[in-house]
Amino acid sequence: MDPTAITWHCQPFSALENRLLYQLLQLRQAIFVVEQNCPYPDLDNLDPHCDHLFALNQDEPVAYARCLPPGLTGEQSSIGRVLVQAQLRRLQLGGELMRRAIAHNFAQWPGHSIRIGAQAYLEEFYRHLGFTSEQDHYMEDGILHIHMQLTTTGEPH
Repeated sequence: MDPTAITWHCQPFSALENRLLYQLLQLRQAIFVVEQNCPYPDLDNLDPHCDHLFALNQDEPVAYARCLPPGLTGEQSSIGRVLVQAQLRRLQLGGELMRRAIAHNFAQWPGHSIRIGAQAYLEEFYRHLGFTSEQDHYMEDGILHIHMQLTTTGEPH
């Protein structure tokens, strides 16, 4: 894969073309349900209220994050369903994806911090982006998580 062939997009749910939406949901299922062996209700009725940030390589989604507005799951904005296609994880697309998601949330919802429920094994990755841990670890869908926050004054490293 040619990393320079990747194009980045961010769209509200209503603007997602049916075929693309189907591909994004397939990718989420492939990673969060199949790869992580974690049956959980991915379709949680939040998607229609979110902005969807994704990278395409030759019209195929290779990275994705869901940007949630303040008031949807809490007072802060949020970023969730963060993923990179398995065979491309060594290309550091995850860092680029998160930097873009952070910039989007701060631009779209100024004055609101970002709160995430991160899988615990990625805590250091998110810390490197400026997030701080809020509390103790907790189990969600059989996977260890931690709540983390990035304030509007936080700067990714």
